[in-house]
Amino acid sequence: MNNGGLLVAGTTSDAGKSVVTAGICRWLVRQGVKVAPFKAQNMSLNSFVTREGAEIGRAQAMQAQACRVEPTALMNPVLLKPGGEQSSQVVLLGRPVGELSARGYHGGRQQKLLGTVLDCLAELRGTYDAVICEGAGSPAEINLRRTDIVNMGIARNAGLPVLVVGDIDRGGVFASFFGTVALLSPEDQALVAGFLVNKFRGDVSLLEPGLDMLHGLTGRHTYGVLPFRHGLGIDEEDGLRVSLRGTVRESNTAPPVGEDVLRVAVCAIPLMSNFTDVDALAAEPGVVVRFVDRPEELADADLVIIPGTRGTVRALEWLHERGLAEALRRRAAEQRPVLGICGGFQILGEHIEDEVESRRGRVEGLGVLPLRVRFAPEKILTRPEGAALGERVEGYEIHHGVAEVTGGDAFISDDHGHSLDGCRVGQTWGTHWHGSLESDGFRRAFLREVATAAGRRFVPAPDTSFAALREEQLDRLGDLIEQHADTDALWRLIESGAPQGLPFIPPGAPA
Repeated sequence: MNNGGLLVAGTTSDAGKSVVTAGICRWLVRQGVKVAPFKAQNMSLNSFVTREGAEIGRAQAMQAQACRVEPTALMNPVLLKPGGEQSSQVVLLGRPVGELSARGYHGGRQQKLLGTVLDCLAELRGTYDAVICEGAGSPAEINLRRTDIVNMGIARNAGLPVLVVGDIDRGGVFASFFGTVALLSPEDQALVAGFLVNKFRGDVSLLEPGLDMLHGLTGRHTYGVLPFRHGLGIDEEDGLRVSLRGTVRESNTAPPVGEDVLRVAVCAIPLMSNFTDVDALAAEPGVVVRFVDRPEELADADLVIIPGTRGTVRALEWLHERGLAEALRRRAAEQRPVLGICGGFQILGEHIEDEVESRRGRVEGLGVLPLRVRFAPEKILTRPEGAALGERVEGYEIHHGVAEVTGGDAFISDDHGHSLDGCRVGQTWGTHWHGSLESDGFRRAFLREVATAAGRRFVPAPDTSFAALREEQLDRLGDLIEQHADTDALWRLIESGAPQGLPFIPPGAPA
């Protein structure tokens, strides 16, 4: 017999589904409930590797952490990784199974995956007391309803009650709530139990007349009004938590320990993947992280990072088009710090042989690191450990490119001093390892090297723990649910399903 469950849907993309799901998970686990997250289908370039070597969305890995359980492929059986405007790599149960156009995917492949998705959900529901599912986009995407396996398609097949989240900070939340319900079929509407208002600023009493009217119009309860809080958008799927040429929103506001700040510029390359790699830098007091797309913005940077990308060759072309390629070469020649991560590491090499991702054949790299890259059909998915700069370091690898390093110094080594990954020449570093900067000792050692090379009197804080900061964020999400949601009603919903007799709101889905 299946245990409790809930689908957290949204009026729009970025309404807060991921963080609300994580908050509900953390609230439940603090009540002693054995809980797991689930998202049937995720479209994101922000991914993670599980212990068993499966690739899933980072949002689900973060939600698993909120549940205090190890993430698995069951929690995100389908991951779509866009490779451009028209196609995505399909990752099924943690492994890539091919590239498909949007038309090809929605035209038939998606519906064929429904059985796999339902099997994964059933396995989780048979193991955990509750499974909190996250939808995608909006459940009222009427053009996609026939093949939907992530919103009402999964809710209908699994008998899940649905909670619709709306971002009131964007405006129009009442119309969005009403319209979302009114565009669903009677069968789908019967599962939509109510609403959750997200990111509210001000006096809740001023909102209550609107909530009362919404209840009168829809017959549905509002399960809570969550206040706006800064710094809670962790590990989002498809949004850079930045404004271009602005700082990362989660940047720590604590003053620097030393006399100087350290300025980090991240090249905002196309199809950027795992931009969360820089979150650990932004968490350091005195480190200012910003995303840039012009060469003049590198002038005052103490460190420039070329992040990972789903389109290495396209990103390399973009760097040339913007004039950033030559600026990066000059930086390297001047011994000013540069770090390439995954695709960024490959870009810094001598050349790339790519018959897999771009199918462009041989392409010249920036030539500042002694490596040659060949793209292999098989994707490398690992969770390695090693040592760098005298400190332990952990990371995860997600890439098709195989690097042949022909010179320079080892960057990350094993316990016997043998090179594991990456290389270094002067003040230019490169590695395939995502997440390495989350290793506190290594991050501090690396920042000390950067500060010395940049001539900055910056001192890393001696006690910053990225893991502890992440736990604090997850607890804050749990607090939001516990303090501002109707948790008794929410638990009844998870345990017993949608209330009976919910009214139909016309016109319903078009025939």
